[in-house]
Amino acid sequence: QVQLVESGGGLVQAGGSLRLSCAASGRTFSSYAMGWFRQAPGKGREFVAAINWSGARTDYADSVKGRFTISRDNAKNTMYLQMNELKPEDTAVYYCNAIRLRIGVGQEDFWGQGTQVTVSS
Repeated sequence: QVQLVESGGGLVQAGGSLRLSCAASGRTFSSYAMGWFRQAPGKGREFVAAINWSGARTDYADSVKGRFTISRDNAKNTMYLQMNELKPEDTAVYYCNAIRLRIGVGQEDFWGQGTQVTVSS
């Protein structure tokens, strides 16, 4: 079991920056691939960024490429999302996700409770 707690959300003006953090419990954090998703009012949850277990591989949604950076510190059991050049359309609740595939067990998938990001124009 992994518990995820996001922090760092808030209100920021367009063009500003925020850094989200996702703190994970447990001693198996480094065995999980991690990701950020977001959900705007009235819309479905969408992929934002992902990072593999070691941090060597990352992936981004086209809408955030060049503006957002995902990273992780396995020694601190924490994942980050640095968000620069924020736009009003980035306004959403941001969720942290941990996922791994265990042989004989199947997929394990955990979510945080979310943190609100609001970008004013």
